[in-house]
Amino acid sequence: MVTLGHYLFVSGLLFTLGFAGVLLRRNIIIIFMSLELMLNAANLSLVAFSRFRVDAAGLPNYHGQVFVFFIITVAAAEVAVGLAIIVALYRARRTTHVEDINLLKF
Repeated sequence: MVTLGHYLFVSGLLFTLGFAGVLLRRNIIIIFMSLELMLNAANLSLVAFSRFRVDAAGLPNYHGQVFVFFIITVAAAEVAVGLAIIVALYRARRTTHVEDINLLKF
């Protein structure tokens, strides 16, 4: 049987991989994908807590899952804006490496 600890372990592992990707990688697209992986790890733990917490009637509490819905909506907007910024930086500088982008001024 899968317990809450299993979900939290996978969520922690995904968050750690995302955090390592943000710290170790130099490509801005990989950093962006690692940030999204960290958001999804937090979403997984919220859904797991929501599923395993039951109220007095024995029904699961869905507040965490509703919160995840709003996080996914904000993440979709973040992806649209972030990729637009990345494309604009690539057109101006012809690179996606973080070291080469030292100024935001075009």
